[in-house]
Amino acid sequence: MNSYQFNRKSVQIKSSEQVTPPQWAIQQQLLFQTLNQAAQEFIERYTHADGTLIWRSDWPGMDGSDDPYEGFMNLALLYVLGGSAELHEQSRKIWDGITWQWTEYGQIHREFDRYYDWMHHGEGYLYLYFLGLAGPATPKDRQRAVRFANMYTGDDPDAQNYDREKKLIRSPLTGSMGPRFQVTEEDWSTHRGILDDYLAPFEDIPGVDFASQKCPWSDDETYKQIIQMMNERMNRGDVPLNLNMTSLLANAFLHTGDERYRDTAITYLAAWEERTRENGGIIPDNIGLSGEIGQNNDGKWWGGYYGWRWPHGFLTIIEPITNACMNAVMLTGDMKKLQLAREQLDRNWELRQLQDDKWVVPYKHFDSGWTDYREANPQYPVYLWFMSMADEDLERVERIPKNHNWNDVLVPRMSGTDKKTGRNTKHYIGNMQPWYQYIRGLNPDYPEQILSANYELIGNQLAKMRSPEGDPHNWSQQYSEGDFSSIHAWQEMCPIYFEGLVQLTLGAPMHNSHGGLQHGRVRYFDVGAKRPGLPSGVSALVEKLTSDSVTLHLVNTSLFDDQEMIVQAGMFGEHRFMQVELMNQKGEVTESINVYDKHIQVLLPAGTGITLQASMERYVNQPTYNMPWAGEHQPMLQGRVQ
Repeated sequence: MNSYQFNRKSVQIKSSEQVTPPQWAIQQQLLFQTLNQAAQEFIERYTHADGTLIWRSDWPGMDGSDDPYEGFMNLALLYVLGGSAELHEQSRKIWDGITWQWTEYGQIHREFDRYYDWMHHGEGYLYLYFLGLAGPATPKDRQRAVRFANMYTGDDPDAQNYDREKKLIRSPLTGSMGPRFQVTEEDWSTHRGILDDYLAPFEDIPGVDFASQKCPWSDDETYKQIIQMMNERMNRGDVPLNLNMTSLLANAFLHTGDERYRDTAITYLAAWEERTRENGGIIPDNIGLSGEIGQNNDGKWWGGYYGWRWPHGFLTIIEPITNACMNAVMLTGDMKKLQLAREQLDRNWELRQLQDDKWVVPYKHFDSGWTDYREANPQYPVYLWFMSMADEDLERVERIPKNHNWNDVLVPRMSGTDKKTGRNTKHYIGNMQPWYQYIRGLNPDYPEQILSANYELIGNQLAKMRSPEGDPHNWSQQYSEGDFSSIHAWQEMCPIYFEGLVQLTLGAPMHNSHGGLQHGRVRYFDVGAKRPGLPSGVSALVEKLTSDSVTLHLVNTSLFDDQEMIVQAGMFGEHRFMQVELMNQKGEVTESINVYDKHIQVLLPAGTGITLQASMERYVNQPTYNMPWAGEHQPMLQGRVQ
């Protein structure tokens, strides 16, 4: 036994049954080994020794700091699952390196983006949330978490993004410099070529045919008009996209337990619930500084920044709502906090139409009414069902027609949208539906298939990374020609993608790529190494979930090394194990043990395996990033008052 103290005494279970590792267990170990090697090659290819990135000497506009974070954030998440120990310090060093580098470029101030929207903040600060899970938290981690969250609680005099009285975020563009009410032509400079192929943000831009679904941002006169109209109509007041900010507040709460952050997140979600009721059940996409719907938009509830009209419509409405509702449940244990997301999915479904023998729902609202009808995306109701395990959320998933085989496993070829299935593959995440089928007992071959698909994806990504296209020294030529796409290159070349490992080991869908925390029904800690993640050689498979139980298969694939681990109930210790039944390879219950704790110690001698069927109470503990062993938090540092 090791000489550390647990926060509470935990039940100890020992595996005694020798097993031949199943195929999925061997595949998991191969994937860990491959990812560990790929990570080192990726780091060597794209970073300097100090953690900064091999890139150009300048970068214009307000866009960009999210992209390098996105490219490297999975180094930390891989460590959390059980990746190599060196990834811990490497992921921290690279976060520091990117933060310093983009501070020098001018996008970051006080270690946080100066000003941008919460689609991009949401993407980039996933890295921060993964570092929280990677713990143990350092004083810098906790200090940063508090400082960043205070920018959105009204407690930072230099970043008054949040109006406590009106319960609103004061602009769609916020950050460490406070709300950005006026943008410049330089702010949007890197987007001009890209947005030429998007619909116009307004329907009355002089000289622009809105019906063409294109808008010439590259034309200087049109560009001036767009910037002026944005400053008049879009940049003051609140938008649903800002609900992604609740993840930053949750991050601070998980580090500190300070109720201010939980309460602000819940209060802010409730404010949007009230605005939605005021608007007849459809969430409005623009709120003026007075709290009035459509204050700067001729009274229209549609037409805001990243709203119902421009540029993505329902996608960037439902995602932040879903993230905020999931955060609220995690923070309070109250399933009623899912209601806003549920209602918006229901209202959207009620507007469906039958087109070409397919049921489709509207993604956009123009001045002429609802439009841009597409097939409904099951991703968002699956997130809700994962949280609640309620029949009503299951029905929200099942009412969506299966116009392709939901059991099919996808190997994403690019980060965007898969043309065949319509699945969103941002961050190369694309297999929500087949995992959902598997966890419901309808896709038994999924573990082997998704692990094979992940392996294939890593190979594809390594080939791209090793090609001339993947050489960072070639990217300066693109920049000199006005092509700013190399800002996304780290994501497109990164080989560190492992959707299957997350789903199978944690028993959860992969995080929402625009700012959702990584949830999990269970997570693991290596006792011998005193670190998060599965011990070396140990594979894990969550085989079944119900509202009050989890079935977990653990296998020590090594014939030489005994391992000791902790299984935690919930990614943030928010659940509690009640009773655990031990099962042999025949599916027979061999022992039943009372637990009543959020931790179980499991001893896995070499070559053994065990199946645990654990009843549990969910969302009954205060969620935290704290490790299972006791540790003392150093007090927050206090700066001079001048």
